Amino acid sequence: MLPNLICASLLCLGADAPKPLDVPARYRRAVQIHRVFGPEHPGPYKHPASITQLRNGDLYIAYYGGSGEYEDDSAVFGSRLRVGETQWTPPEVIADSPFHGDGNAVVWQAPDGVVWLFFVSRFGDTWCTSRVKMKISLDGAQTWSDSTMLTFEEGTMVRGQPIVLNDGDYLLPLYSEKGGDRECTASTTCSFFMRFNPATRKWSETNRIHSKEGNLQAQVVQLTDDYLVTYIRRGGDFLPTTEGYTLRAESRDGGRTWTDAVRTKIPNPNSAVDFIKLKNGHLLLVYNDNMCERTPLTIAISTDGDKTYPHKRNIAGGDNSFAYPYAIQTADEKIHIIYTTNDRTTIMHAVFDETAILEWPEPE
Repeated sequence: MLPNLICASLLCLGADAPKPLDVPARYRRAVQIHRVFGPEHPGPYKHPASITQLRNGDLYIAYYGGSGEYEDDSAVFGSRLRVGETQWTPPEVIADSPFHGDGNAVVWQAPDGVVWLFFVSRFGDTWCTSRVKMKISLDGAQTWSDSTMLTFEEGTMVRGQPIVLNDGDYLLPLYSEKGGDRECTASTTCSFFMRFNPATRKWSETNRIHSKEGNLQAQVVQLTDDYLVTYIRRGGDFLPTTEGYTLRAESRDGGRTWTDAVRTKIPNPNSAVDFIKLKNGHLLLVYNDNMCERTPLTIAISTDGDKTYPHKRNIAGGDNSFAYPYAIQTADEKIHIIYTTNDRTTIMHAVFDETAILEWPEPE
């Protein structure tokens, strides 16, 4: 049993879950975790989900769901948590490509009030046949435009949220998935970014980020006008390994060009990570602290500009998987993380202050 596992995270584990350790109540209360959607909600299979705070303060979740990961009945669903309420609205379909399975939805509130929805449409039996589509909403995610293609290249996918760069452009993480094996990505799988100029409404593409084992699903922060850092999921298979590490790359020209990715010391079981900059400049990394299994789900914070991550806490763990974390910080400075569990049928929502991580006692 993990020494800093919180009680609330066991709600999703079932009756046979191990009992939490007896930690002080002030720590148990520090992280609130709620079950948002389960298999009884539309799209029994639910995996990557995203969350954003809308301009009016509402929270909005988008996820893709269907009868299975590779089924053509999958669609993108949206749900809202209105300010002052505790119940999410029933999920409703907001994107559905006829005769094609959809996946990996990213919903994002831009500074100008436009809400963006990016998602994947699969044209064959594996994700390496996908393209990226997008929609926008001009009324706070109440209604959506028709979809349009963002990429036409086979194998291009989306998973992470855009950021607003210091010069006002948007930077959207994408990746190119290669290989026809559902249980292994090819070493040529690579990450890149699309850059959007709100004034010209034009997209441009960065170079590709390569690595020995392949990489996908980069998450990015900007540290200075010129210097950006991205942490990236490793590619390859899902077999047990002693060489499973999160990858990292840098840009020194404002995100226009990127280095190849190199290994860090942070474990990665071929699972998505998330990486955001908090309002105070601290950096928050969410990952599975394991090389082989998607458990536990760990939060780490750097207060020295990505040099070290000494502040860590597991917010979910045990005999289950906790995957595809997606993190935001809302206007009230609360940190929100959503992730999937229970064989990809359940979406969980964690809410906490940064102090819940900074003040968590280090293991003895």
